[in-house]
This record gives sequence, C-alpha cells and structure tokens, in this order.
Amino acid sequence: MATMQALVAYERGGPGQLRVATVPRLQPGPGEVLVEVHAAAITFAELGWPESWTHRPMIPSHEMSGVVAACGPGVTNPAEGDQVFGLIRFDRLGAAAEYVTVPADDLARRPRQIPHVLAAALPLAGLTGWQGLHDHAGLRPDDEVLVHGGVGGVGGFAVQLAARAGATVTATVRGVDDARTASRLGAERVIDVSSTAFDVGPARYDIVLDTVGGDTLERSYPLLRPGGRLVTLAVPPSADRAAMYQATAVFFIVRPDRDELLELAELVDCGALQVTVAATFPLADGRAAFESGRTWPRPAGKTVLIVRE
Repeated sequence: MATMQALVAYERGGPGQLRVATVPRLQPGPGEVLVEVHAAAITFAELGWPESWTHRPMIPSHEMSGVVAACGPGVTNPAEGDQVFGLIRFDRLGAAAEYVTVPADDLARRPRQIPHVLAAALPLAGLTGWQGLHDHAGLRPDDEVLVHGGVGGVGGFAVQLAARAGATVTATVRGVDDARTASRLGAERVIDVSSTAFDVGPARYDIVLDTVGGDTLERSYPLLRPGGRLVTLAVPPSADRAAMYQATAVFFIVRPDRDELLELAELVDCGALQVTVAATFPLADGRAAFESGRTWPRPAGKTVLIVRE
C-alpha cells in the first residue's frame, strides 16, 4: 500500500494535537485528481472548524499549490504533470501532506510568475475577497468601499481587487506600518483604529466588507448609504439593522471556483495583484506553524507549509 507523510490530528485540542505521521496515500476517484503538494497555506482557526473533523485523522490546510500526479476516471482537465493551485472544500482532507485528492473542477492553472509558496497563499483569501466584492456586493467602478482589516489575509486582497476595479477604497488597520501597507495596496484613505474611530462622520460607503466582526460589525451599519451592501465573514448580520439604513447585509462562506481562480492567477501574472506570505515552515514543523498563530502582533499575509522545495 502506498503511503505518505502528513500532518495529522486524531483528537481536537488545538495545535498540541498535531504530529507528522505516515498515512495511506489516497487514490483519486471519479472526477478527482491526485496532487503532489509543493506548498500548503494554513488558516489558524481551521483546527476548530466542525467541517475539519469530517475525517479522522484530520489533515489541515485547505489551500495549496502543486503538480497533478494522477487523474481519476473522467478527468481530462487538468492533466497529469500540470501545475495547479486551488481551494480544498473544508469537509475534505487537507493539503498538509505529500499528496492530496481534489475534485478536478476545483483546481486551476497556477500563476506562473510566482513560486508555489506564494501560489498556495492565494486561493482561500483571494477567492473570499473576490466573492465578497463581486458575487455578493456587486462591486461597481464608482463605489465607495470600506474594507475592515485592510492588510489581513482577506482584507489585503479585497483592497487590491476593489481598487483595481475602479472603486474608491478606505481601509481600517492597526499601526503605522499597516497603514503604509494598505496605501501601497491601493487604499486612498487609511484609518488607524488604534488612534482614530472609523465610524465618525456621515454615511458614505456603498460597500462595507467586514473581516473583523464583533463591535466593528455593529458599528458599520450606520456608515452605509441607502442601497449600500454590507458583507461580513464573521457571523450572520442583522437584516433588520441593515434595513434601518435602507441597506442589505449578507454573510457567506467561500467556495471553490475555477473561473475565479483563473481570474486571480491572471491578475497575479500581470503584476496587478500582490501575494504576501507572513512565514514559512517545513511540513515537519507543522505544529509550530499553527502555534505561531498565538503570537501577536502577526505580520501580514498567510503562513505556508513547504512540502517540497
């Protein structure tokens, strides 16, 4: 039986439960491909997601970049040997392993102008920013957009995507360094919430993209113009509160989408979208990678496991 090395956990309990083990290598089923993983990005919260525990042992990391090693029945695109990247559905085994099986339709040709380690950091946050702005908020070129957490994993992409689409972007951040980063990414106005309240002044935004939640979400409703759209990644928002301001509010969970991955890859390859990696760890140090999420402040960008050089 073919085996592989993978970062696994058999029980809940946080990063302390993770260890590298030898496990059976999965075989691609109908409509699936087997990907030789080169790099896999992690999300610190994923160890607590119920969907992560659909399988025991669980394998984390639901975004990756690699090379197609084998194709299951019925797959013609991608083909064996193709370099791909993508978002793995959260109820599947993740990519913190030497190999992972993924539905072929959830993968796309990876950006060619960046290495695997950067490509792996793009799918989840990039798709979330794209879907929040375009699919759920209906972004238009003349919109005024507020992005909460403007240099975070999702926020950094959202600022770039909104500015690229011709919107006027305001970003909330913490600290002078993050303010400089947000401006570099395309924000015309930056609010450092460690020293300035973001909700002073009249309603001015057509779109608020909230990646923070809590009090930030609650204080955002009055900032919406009539007809405005609030999109949050934290918790389902209050439709009643949004209606008070003649606005709408939605919550969504990101989903794989090949066409949108191709859009993101094209933007990266033409230099219009920057990908930031905060830190890298070898697969063997996967537990330490997840434990690094407990340190604060954290640098902007994703933490990535390097599986193959």
